[in-house]
Amino acid sequence: MKKPIKLVGLLGALAIVATACGPAASTTAPTSAPGGTTAPGTATPTEANSGPAALKGSLTLWHSYGSGGGETGALDQVLGAIRAQNPELTINVVEQPFSDIFTKWQTDVLAGEKTPDLYIAPNDNLFSQSDAGALADITTQLSGKLDGFSATAVAGSQVGGKFFMVPESLKAVALWYDGTAIATAPATTDALLAGVKDGSIKLGLHQDPYFQFGWSGSFGGKLMDDSGKCVADQGGFADAYKFAADLKAAGAKFYTDGNAMKQDFQTGKTNAIVDGPWLTADLTAAYTKLGRTLAVAPIPSGPKGKANPLTGTDGWYINPNSPNKDLAVQFALQMVSTTWEQIFVNFAGHVPAAPGVTVKDPIVKGFADAAATGLPRPQNKELNNYWGNFGNALNAVLDKGTDPTAAIATACTTMNTANGK
Repeated sequence: MKKPIKLVGLLGALAIVATACGPAASTTAPTSAPGGTTAPGTATPTEANSGPAALKGSLTLWHSYGSGGGETGALDQVLGAIRAQNPELTINVVEQPFSDIFTKWQTDVLAGEKTPDLYIAPNDNLFSQSDAGALADITTQLSGKLDGFSATAVAGSQVGGKFFMVPESLKAVALWYDGTAIATAPATTDALLAGVKDGSIKLGLHQDPYFQFGWSGSFGGKLMDDSGKCVADQGGFADAYKFAADLKAAGAKFYTDGNAMKQDFQTGKTNAIVDGPWLTADLTAAYTKLGRTLAVAPIPSGPKGKANPLTGTDGWYINPNSPNKDLAVQFALQMVSTTWEQIFVNFAGHVPAAPGVTVKDPIVKGFADAAATGLPRPQNKELNNYWGNFGNALNAVLDKGTDPTAAIATACTTMNTANGK
C-alpha cells in the first residue's frame, strides 16, 4: 500500500481501540486452521502457540510504526513475550521514518550491509526491491508454512511465484464516518453524492490516485490487462474521475495534505473521509473525547459493481546479506502466528493474514470487509508508471475542469509509452 500517513497516537489509545467501539459479532479471518488458538487481549510467554522451536541468536529489525502509537504498543507487547519465551534470542529494534525506510533499506542492502536482518513494511516496493536483489528469496523456508493464510496476502507476498515476504496483515482504505451524524453509511455512489449535496454528509477526500483508485471498481474500470498494458481508457476510470468532480461540485473537500484532512475529521469539520486503518488509534481517541460514534464501511458500490480499493499486504522482508536468514524467517513466522497476530488485531487494528485470528472490533471488521473486495496490489514494474500519470489526470479534472475522458486517455497513453506497451 502506498501509505502516506503512519498510525500515530498515545499509547493510552490502545485500550480505547479495544473498548470504545463496542463489541460486535465476531468473525474469524481469514479461515480457521486446525489447532488454531485465540489469545486474549494481552500476552504472556505461556500463551504462545504450542510447539515452536526455541529461537537462538541475534536479530536486528526495522519498523516504521511511529513511537507511542497503537502499532508500536502491540509490537512492544509481542516482542516482550517472544523475548521471554526465547531467552537465548536477542532482538534489536530500530524505528525508521516511513518516508525513508524503503530507500534506506535498498541502499544499505545493495551496498552489502548485513543488518538489519529483517524489516516490516507494506508491499509497496516488493517488485522493485526483489527485482533489484534487495530482498531474500524465502520460497523454500515458507514451503508449507502458510496453510490457511489469506489468499490475497499470500499472492501479495510473491513476485513471479517466489516468496519475498512473510505476510502479516492486509490494508485497504474504507469510508470512516461519524455514526452519530450519519446513521447508516451510504451503500452506493448515488447515495453518497445525494448526501453531500443535501449537506448531511460533509465529505473529505485525498486528492491522490491511491485513495481514489477504489471508485474505478464502482464504475467498472480496469487499470491493466494481464500483460501490464493500461486499459483504463476503455471505460470506468473516466466515470470514476467524473464522479470525483461531481462530489467536489456538490461540496466535498479534496485535500493534498492528509494531516489536515485527518484533523478536520477529528474535530467534526467533516463527518466522513476515505482513509486507512492506520488512523484507528488516533481517530478512536478523538471520537471518544467528542462523545461520538466512530464507524467504518466499505467505499460505496456504483452502477458497475463494488469498489475495489488497492489491497496491500504488510509483511516481513529478509536481508539477503544477513548471516541469520533462516533465524529471521523463523522469527517472522512466530510474529505472524495466531497468538501474536491477535495482539495486533486487538490493539493496532490490523486485518490479519493468519488463520484462526478473531476479529471482534467493528472498525477492524469494516476494514476486513474493504480488503476482501479490494484489488490485490499488482506486483509488476508497470504499476510504477500509474501514480504520476493518473495523479496528474486527477489534478487536471479537479483543479482545471479537464474532461475526464480526455484526462484518462492521456494518462493511459503516457503510462503505456513509459512501459513500452
